Amino acid sequence: SLSHVARLDTLVTVVDGANFLAQYQEAQSLEEVGESLGEEDERNVADLLVDQIEFCNVLLISKTDLITEKELDALKAILRSLNPDADIVPITQGGVPLEKVLNTGKFNFEHAQQAPGWLKELRGEHIPETEEYGIGSFAYHARRPFHPQKFHDLLNAEWFGKGLLRSKGFFWLATRPRYAGQWSQAGGIAHHGPAGVFWKAIPETDWPEDPEYRQFIMEKWQEPFGDMRQELVFIGQNLDEARMREALDSCLLSETKLLEGMKVWQQLPDPFPAWE
Repeated sequence: SLSHVARLDTLVTVVDGANFLAQYQEAQSLEEVGESLGEEDERNVADLLVDQIEFCNVLLISKTDLITEKELDALKAILRSLNPDADIVPITQGGVPLEKVLNTGKFNFEHAQQAPGWLKELRGEHIPETEEYGIGSFAYHARRPFHPQKFHDLLNAEWFGKGLLRSKGFFWLATRPRYAGQWSQAGGIAHHGPAGVFWKAIPETDWPEDPEYRQFIMEKWQEPFGDMRQELVFIGQNLDEARMREALDSCLLSETKLLEGMKVWQQLPDPFPAWE
């Protein structure tokens, strides 16, 4: 393999300083911009950009001579919210300081997996230095399922997505009590679908025998619903956190409906596509 003959030293991503925000917010597919890998490549520009930004060690911001210092500072704050650990280096005319990208020893696969800003926020590692530019983030946690119609309507409400740069996490629908849903939004594109079965829905005799894995499961455990929960992170500019939290809370099942049980929950209207 490549790792036997070469060492991955630094993962570098170049961001177009003059056009990044426009490209990130547009809902263009890679096929539309001539960058797809074939007919089955359904990725879009925003997905590709955020993947590259969240995983890299060094972020080079090009074309900085075409934007103001204020615009550059705001862009750096946005990038910092997406990847708090990356070294951000503004450049002009393609002039890259070689010591920033060669033989840095920065790349570590395990660390890179833990680097995204959304994951740090979920772990409670807030990023206060971005707040000066109106970039904020918060994690939403709840131990009741969402009413699927209410949650679907909220996700499609124009005001709810205003200012969002990145949101990601897992959700729990009352009509699909065994399953965790997965949510991912980057720029103008959002995806949702199945993430897997909650451990609460699996007999304990079928759980992994590894003690550390079982401990990991129990760290998220809370009766009466075990690991069934809402766990979402939102990163954006000038977010109305209080209003968003209140709206999310309003999507949760009421205490009365909660006590009626899962058989009743599954009769609720559910506009989400079927999960195969």
